[in-house]
Amino acid sequence: MAEAETGEPEVDGTDDGEDPQLDEETLERRRQALGEVRQFGDPVLKSKASEVTEFGTGLEREAERMIGLMQGALGIGLAATQLGLMRRLLVFQSGPDIEPRAVVNPEVEWSSGELVVAEEGCLSLADVIVDVERPLHARITAVDLAGAPMLLEASGLEARVLQHEIDHLDGVLILDRTERSQRRAALRALRNGEHFDPAMLEPPEDEPGPE
Repeated sequence: MAEAETGEPEVDGTDDGEDPQLDEETLERRRQALGEVRQFGDPVLKSKASEVTEFGTGLEREAERMIGLMQGALGIGLAATQLGLMRRLLVFQSGPDIEPRAVVNPEVEWSSGELVVAEEGCLSLADVIVDVERPLHARITAVDLAGAPMLLEASGLEARVLQHEIDHLDGVLILDRTERSQRRAALRALRNGEHFDPAMLEPPEDEPGPE
């Protein structure tokens, strides 16, 4: 997830456009990282990952590589399935001053009834942003890279990132969680290699536009 153009959080995504504020070295690093990420249409993105049962240096190296790709792509979350690895492993970093973390076999144990709609993007859906409604708070049970139990009490952006990445591990995309009109428009943009965000949709006829 990266930062949306509106300043609202996207989840693991960033758009594929060339941001003029980024230097060429950063842009090239992002292009290379995104080249490792499976894109929309790849069947692996609709497949459910298997529980991790083996722990050790191999898993640690995998998580380290994922963190590097997430940061290189200017994202703040990445699921193993987005790299074609069918295991329940995700990494996230919900702020520039926050240490990146790896989470293994995560499950949403509880989520709040308070829901919030925010824009989300995805490293696997190039240049597409949609509105997604999610619980504001969530409790995640998981284990760490050594297999020790961990409990994450998350709110706000962190809760959204974790729920987004767990969706990936279950084969669920943001297109599955947005409203129908945005899903149709986003699919059209993906087919045509174009940008889409919710502001591009015309307001319904029964709603007055801006004066």
